[in-house]
Amino acid sequence: IDEIEALSSIYGEDWCVVDEAEKIYCIKINDCLDRPKWTLCLQVILPPGYPTAEPPIYQLNAPWLRGQDYTELANSLEEIYVQNLGESILYLWVEKIREVLIEKAQSSDPEPDIKKTSEEVDEDDGDDFLLDYQPIQEDPIKMLNYVTSKSQEVDEELPSIHHGNPITDRRSTFQAHLAPVVTPRQVKRVLEKLYENKKIASATHNIYAYRIYCEDKQTFLQDCEDDGETAAGGRLLHLMQILNVHNVLVVVSRWYGGILLGPDRFKHINNCARNVLVE
Repeated sequence: IDEIEALSSIYGEDWCVVDEAEKIYCIKINDCLDRPKWTLCLQVILPPGYPTAEPPIYQLNAPWLRGQDYTELANSLEEIYVQNLGESILYLWVEKIREVLIEKAQSSDPEPDIKKTSEEVDEDDGDDFLLDYQPIQEDPIKMLNYVTSKSQEVDEELPSIHHGNPITDRRSTFQAHLAPVVTPRQVKRVLEKLYENKKIASATHNIYAYRIYCEDKQTFLQDCEDDGETAAGGRLLHLMQILNVHNVLVVVSRWYGGILLGPDRFKHINNCARNVLVE
C-alpha cells in the first residue's frame, strides 16, 4: 500500500488505477516531459505474494514495441526483479523503461510509426468471417514476450486450433480462437499459424492470453497481450484465472466497424473467450 501511494504521488496523472480490488495499475512512461516522442504504458497486476514471494504480472504496451525491442526490455525488467528479490520494484521498473525511452530519443532511431490505437477506425470488411487457412506470405507482425534457449528451438507439434462463433455488434465483429498449449514455443507456433490467415492478420486487434501449468515448480507460466485494446489482455487473463483453465491459449480477434462500443467491447471479448472455453 505504501508503494502504491508513493508511486501515485510521484507519477500523478501518468498513474492510473485500472482495478483497485484486483490491484491492477497502469503507468504511462515518456522519454521527456515536453513533447515526448517515445511513450509506453506499463500495466501491472500485483499478486497476493508481491513483493516477498511473487513478481508483478506485467504487460508492456506500445504500438512500436515488438520483436527485439520487446525481448530486450522484458529481459531488463526480469533482471531487476532477480537482483531485488523480495523488494518493491515498480519504481525501478518504471525508471528503467524511462531510461530506455530516453536512449531511443537520443539515438538515431526514427520516431515511432503509430499505427494502432484502441478503437482504431478501420474499413468495414464485410460480414464474411469464415477462416480459410490459406497461407499468406507476410512479414511477422507479432512477437511473443519470452526467451527460448537453443534446446527449446526444436520443432514442436502444432496444436489443433478451434474457432468460436463470431459475435457482431454495431458492425464490430469479435471471434475467439483456442488451442491447447504446454510450452511457450507452442504458444508462438499457434500465433504464427493464426497470423498466416489474412483475415486474422488484418483484425484491428488480436488480444490473447495463455496459462501453462508447470508441474515441476507447481506454478503457472502466463502472459497476455492487449494489441492496442488497452487492458483487454489483462481482463482476458483474469477471466481464465477465474475459470481456472490450464494449458490453453485464447486469442480474440476484433474487426472494428467504425462505431465506438465503449465498455461493451470488453463484454464481447470475454463472452467470446468464455464460449470457446466452454466448447
